[in-house]
Formats: sequence, C-alpha cells, structure tokens
Amino acid sequence: MFTPWASFFSPEGKTLLWQSIDLALAEDGPDLTAEALFPADTRLHTVIHAKEDSLLVGLPVIGAVFKRLGASFRWRALAPEGSRVPAMTRVAHITAPATNMLRAERVILNYISRLSGIANLTARFVRELDGTGTRLLDTRKTTPGLRWPEKYAVQAGGGVNHRKNLAEMLMLKDNHIDAAGSITQAVALLRARYSPCPPVEVECRTLEHVREAVAARAQRIMMDNMPGELLPQALALVPETIETEVSGGVTIENIRALALIKPRRPDFISVGRLTHSAAAADFSMTLVASERPHRRNAATNNTYVRRFCRQGNDKDDGERTFG
Repeated sequence: MFTPWASFFSPEGKTLLWQSIDLALAEDGPDLTAEALFPADTRLHTVIHAKEDSLLVGLPVIGAVFKRLGASFRWRALAPEGSRVPAMTRVAHITAPATNMLRAERVILNYISRLSGIANLTARFVRELDGTGTRLLDTRKTTPGLRWPEKYAVQAGGGVNHRKNLAEMLMLKDNHIDAAGSITQAVALLRARYSPCPPVEVECRTLEHVREAVAARAQRIMMDNMPGELLPQALALVPETIETEVSGGVTIENIRALALIKPRRPDFISVGRLTHSAAAADFSMTLVASERPHRRNAATNNTYVRRFCRQGNDKDDGERTFG
C-alpha cells in the first residue's frame, strides 16, 4: 500500500511541489485567448479521461494547481488515486472559471500523465521481482524540480524510494573515498562530523571495497556496475545485518535474474530509468455539459457558452470538494 499524497509530502516537499507548479504556470503566462473570448464570470465543466489502460497517479495535483491560481473551483475524483483504469475511463470532474480552467488544463495533464507513466513502468519492474524478496529502488535521476512528485509516483507503482535529497542518506562514491583516502576513513569522518549521523551507504566496485565497507559497518553497500561473475561473491561477503543494493545496467529483462542471485539475494535493486525514461501515460481533458440545466446567457447568444459553461457561482448538485 503506497503512502497517500496528503501524507507523502514533507513541509519541504510541499514547498518544492508548489514551486514547480508556480513555474509551470509561469512558463505558460496569461491565456490571452481565453481572457478575450470568455466573460469573466463564465465557469466550465470538464472531465479528465484516461486514453489508455494505466495506473492513475497525481489526481491531487488538480486541487494544488487551482489553489496556486487562487481560483474558485470544485473537483471530484471519479476513480481512486493509485488504481488501474482501462482506456476511456473518466477519472475526474472539474468545475472552475473558464480562464482558470484553460490555464490549468495543460499543467494538470502534464503532471498526471508524467506521474502515471512513472507508476506504470515501476509496476512492470515490480512484477518481475514478485516472490524474490528483493525490493525495487528509485534514484535521484529525476526531472529537475519534480523530485518529490516523481518519487511519489514510484511508490504508487509499488517501488521504494531511495533518498530524496543528499541529507537523508550519506552515499560514499569514488570521489568522496579518494578525498578521504579510504572507505574506512571516509565513514569515520562522516560519523565524527554528524551526531546523529544519517545512514551511510558505500558504493563498491571490487571485492576489496566490499570487505572494507563491511568492516566499516556501513548501513548499506551498493554493488555498482559490478561484473556478473563478481556479483555473487560480493553479495556473499555482506552479513545479513547490512543491507545490499545492486545498481547499474538493470533492465526489465535481467532484473529477476539479478534478484535471484545465490547464495545471498540483494535486498534492493535500483533502477534510474524509472524516472528518467518512463513514457508518459495518455490522459486528456474535455468539456462536458453541466450536471443540471443552465440559465440562458443574457450577455451572449453563444451556444458553446450556454451548453458547456455556467455563469456566476452556481454549484453542481451532489458535487463534493476534494481540492
């Protein structure tokens, strides 16, 4: 069961999410077309459709986008967040001022399509690991500015989040180890500097590195791009009290074989492509007639406006606010 949107984002994560939404809206600028064609008090009714079979991830961004616009809006989910929906499923209904709706449309769809696509790819990898006991990890290879929502999507697809920033876990790579002189010295320096010290992970490429990381009592040891003939030996050197991670060159075709390595299976396998190479899922937003008859628009005889829009601040019967 994945962590719900409302619980997933820390205060820092929420701030970064809002900043990313603000930037996306700023990139579009004002919608001069909508401002010229729609009366100020016109409200639109729309639905979001899944155009392909997909996991549905990111619906709560609807409310976040409209709040950043300062808009008066209502929306309701027509399918559960995190569920798998077939093509042509209506997943959300939205009512909002026309100018706000048309400004928000592409931003909302970009988020939902991107996050759902990440969840879809993650779920494919997770299925390959079924029954192995090995868990799938993401990486920091995320879209700039979208670290938190993309990692939310990974865990919605069944994956596990690696560190969200450089402070959650301290990872020693070649450059760090060279600067300190050895793995042993690097781990000691970290633990002397920070109290309490965050968990330490050491990236290893040789059996000697693994032995040294074990002796230094790192919390996790990563076998990074280790040749296939060395990997079983390296994993066997690590006691059960230290977590192991395999990384580098992992594909949908070989991940299960990596998870079944003997005598010791890896605790985690990390895959960067979950976030840097996932194909966006296909979602669209369309106008729909309101859920009860509209008043005739006295200011204009526009059939489009009368059928699909509402003047003023009328509320839809039976609609509840999620945003």
